[in-house]
Amino acid sequence: MTAQLLAADLAAKPDALTALADRLARHDPFSALPALVDDEPAGILLLGTGAARYACEAAAARMRLAGLGAVAEYAAAERSLPPGPDTLVVAVSVGGGLRELCTVLDEYVERSAIIVLTPDPDSPVARYADVLVPLMSGVERSGLACRAYQNALALLLLLGHRLGAPAAGTGDLTRGLRRAANAIADLIDRAPAWVPGVAAALDSPDGVHLVAPVERLASAQQAALAIRQGPVRPAYAAESGEWSHTDRYLAAVTDYRALLFAGSHYDDRVAEHLLQLHGTLVTVGGAVEGAAAAVRYLGDGDPDVRLLTEPVVGELLAAHWWKRRRV
Repeated sequence: MTAQLLAADLAAKPDALTALADRLARHDPFSALPALVDDEPAGILLLGTGAARYACEAAAARMRLAGLGAVAEYAAAERSLPPGPDTLVVAVSVGGGLRELCTVLDEYVERSAIIVLTPDPDSPVARYADVLVPLMSGVERSGLACRAYQNALALLLLLGHRLGAPAAGTGDLTRGLRRAANAIADLIDRAPAWVPGVAAALDSPDGVHLVAPVERLASAQQAALAIRQGPVRPAYAAESGEWSHTDRYLAAVTDYRALLFAGSHYDDRVAEHLLQLHGTLVTVGGAVEGAAAAVRYLGDGDPDVRLLTEPVVGELLAAHWWKRRRV
């Protein structure tokens, strides 16, 4: 695992997303769904660990907007939705957590329909699948599963659409994937111009805090995980509306630096409170008064583009800090 390998993995993100969009335009990976479940399942259980669970949480929230009974669960939970024909299980693996996933799937196999999303069709979790969906993310030599997270999230959004969840953004998911691929490529191409300044603004012995609206909390969680895994720096995720009731107290006693994924009704309140406490704020995807910098990207007003694109900001920061750590 090296910073150079992570940089190479990130450079391949746009192509991986474009290839997935090309594949989805020709083939529906969930075409067998009507044969698996009658009408709308009473419960949809999305399972994963780490980055996979973050993607599950974002997708489950979208599904609930359509009145679907979707819940994202820790794979290690001892109890969740009961097994049976009315429960659809969606297991997501991005490379880790196989022990937890296999253990929980033992409770559902042959009792509930199971969809498995994985980058490796030979993975032990694949044997539980009634429908096996490859992530098409390729081998990530850095070990951080950034492309796997991205593609898993895209496929979960597609599954939500197939189950009746409303389409966001343009309403055409494959078009949204292509727009996100362009936005990611643009951020990577411009990284030498914005990453060093943003990294300097967020550099603190107390770590970095990533704040996002609940609908996109997965972006903050995935970015924080990349920063923990790669350069092994303290990184914490928080929800924008909750921030003033929880993380605000840390800002009073630490050198608090926050990367704010913009778009919450509470962005201005976060900025006001943080700046009163002499903290530092950098925004992604929007401008907030008082921010030290703002990272904008193509299509940052589109909900699907935001969800698929913005984690790369934290991932590029992880690569930058990792490289500096090895010098």
